[in-house]
Amino acid sequence: MKIAIVGTSGAVGQELLRVLDARNFPVDELFLFGSSRSAGSTYTFRGKEVTVKELKHNDDFKGIDIAFVSAGGGTSLEFAETITRHGTVMIDNSSAFRMDDDVPLVVPEVNAEDALTRPRNIIANPNCTTIQMVVALKAIEDISHIKRVHVSTYQAASGAGASAMIELQEQHRQLVNKENPTISKFAYQLAYNLIPQVDVFTENGYTKEEMKMFNETRKIMHSNIEVSATCIRVPVLRAHSEAIWIETERPVSVEEAREAFAKAEGVVLLDNPEKKVYPMPLDAAGQDPVYVGRIRKDLTNPNGLTFWTAADQICKGAALNAVQIAEYLMKQ
Repeated sequence: MKIAIVGTSGAVGQELLRVLDARNFPVDELFLFGSSRSAGSTYTFRGKEVTVKELKHNDDFKGIDIAFVSAGGGTSLEFAETITRHGTVMIDNSSAFRMDDDVPLVVPEVNAEDALTRPRNIIANPNCTTIQMVVALKAIEDISHIKRVHVSTYQAASGAGASAMIELQEQHRQLVNKENPTISKFAYQLAYNLIPQVDVFTENGYTKEEMKMFNETRKIMHSNIEVSATCIRVPVLRAHSEAIWIETERPVSVEEAREAFAKAEGVVLLDNPEKKVYPMPLDAAGQDPVYVGRIRKDLTNPNGLTFWTAADQICKGAALNAVQIAEYLMKQ
């Protein structure tokens, strides 16, 4: 297959190269695209050097089967027609098309078949926090419908890109050396701190990130599920964590939930409190699954369960999910 990556220099673009290689994705020819600033740079893929071409409104995508696009919403909106007009399937990692009725929003473990109906030849990759959550929710939804969710996210610097990860590392170095920390990617110092804001605030007091979790979850799960989220940036380099409370239509026991998670696609159960076994972002970094643990009954609701998840934002929360979509399309 002829595969393209738009936005190769970013954290997700780099992860796409790694995931395609690690999963032995059948790439006969790889094309890399970027801004005028990135054009001319080279990357090695399976022993061959590939030069980045400048993304332009031309016929460069003619003959390309799938394009993974991770260069920001503005670029996706501007170049979608250019990328897809010759039949290329565009798997987009931005928020540009996620809530469009004629663009499927896909997490393969949950709603892979939605990818087959794509009038505009665009498939949207959901927000990283949503992906992580719905993979876990699907396990319970399969045994009892989930009516509502309360979730608090603990989002790593990686969610703001490679430069944010570098800034967090630099802040730690600066503070250890009694220097003033550089503050650029976030509103406040992230090192040794928590920032209870991810994205901008909306009129209802929730941030755009929190509203994404509400809207995207309903679309992916084809459900009337209600989601109330609080998203927090934490001084973790890579991999997000989430504390999740759910209310199901019928009571689900802890044992039943554990069994469901243990069998669920894309989930690894880490739940042995007596031995201090539970998911942590440090262990999830660089890994494919969504890890689930700390499973217990909600003390305030007989139909409630609460659990904890950790997953790599750049991998499953972005690049891996996109590649899994492409793998599903290949099988059909």
